[in-house]
Amino acid sequence: MEKKGFTQIVKRSLGISLIGLTTLTSCYKEDKLNVPVKDVSIEIETELDQYIETNFTQEYGMAIRYRFVDNYVNPGERVAPPRIETVRPMLDFIEEFWINPYLDVPNGEDFFRNHVPAEIVFLGGLIYNNDGTVTLGTADAGAQITFTNVNGIDPTNEDWRTLQLQTVFHEFAHTVHQRYKLPNAFETIASTGYTGPGSWFVLTDNQALERGFVSPYATSSPNEDFAETVAFFLFESDFDTKFIAQDTCQTEECLARNEGRALVSAKLTTISEHYEKVTGVSLESIRAAVQNRLP
Repeated sequence: MEKKGFTQIVKRSLGISLIGLTTLTSCYKEDKLNVPVKDVSIEIETELDQYIETNFTQEYGMAIRYRFVDNYVNPGERVAPPRIETVRPMLDFIEEFWINPYLDVPNGEDFFRNHVPAEIVFLGGLIYNNDGTVTLGTADAGAQITFTNVNGIDPTNEDWRTLQLQTVFHEFAHTVHQRYKLPNAFETIASTGYTGPGSWFVLTDNQALERGFVSPYATSSPNEDFAETVAFFLFESDFDTKFIAQDTCQTEECLARNEGRALVSAKLTTISEHYEKVTGVSLESIRAAVQNRLP
């Protein structure tokens, strides 16, 4: 799917009870940095607009788009606009769970300010595609991140919260390998497990784990593997239980998953070392800051 140059479509296999669907989405194109974003001028008309101008645009150089929905979806996609009463709570959510964790850790504020996308787009619902799939969120070449299902905002709901955190941490992680490349030999750790952009969705979560990946989507390419691993590590409270080798395995299936978990651990170690080396920010510190905020 093309949108304003190179577009990432974040597609996941997430069971979202609030819509009763299993969604499939993906990042199709390799994204590039510094792709111009179409300028959509917004007059400061309301108290909300002034709040955004002061606290996001002036503070971080980040425009918040909650109007002009049609400019941010492709022909044939169907989506609802955000309700005005959900915008401020959504701003509070991304500030609390995405921005503030970086501000809390050494070197995190400099990293965030230097890598933050120029545009944040809010859409009221999920993006329904003609092929029956649902797009959970999008990113445009490191310059824009789109949050969906803003109208369903409920930070205490694990499904809703997971949707938003997985989207933003996955897309924000792409800025690291885009600017600083993947860790050396990262793609060789579980090289036989990669599938491709057109076949990852046939895997179950357990099958992906046995291959050494945190999700089926992570098998689609080394870049997506990197972003998925970072995202899951940051927001998944049970990361150790799910992805670190267990000592109590009694079945062949568990032993197979343990082999995959060992590969995930190896990749995470490589990512963490690389992340801190090139950005000066500890991934473990960001995770702690995120986890401290979760209910």
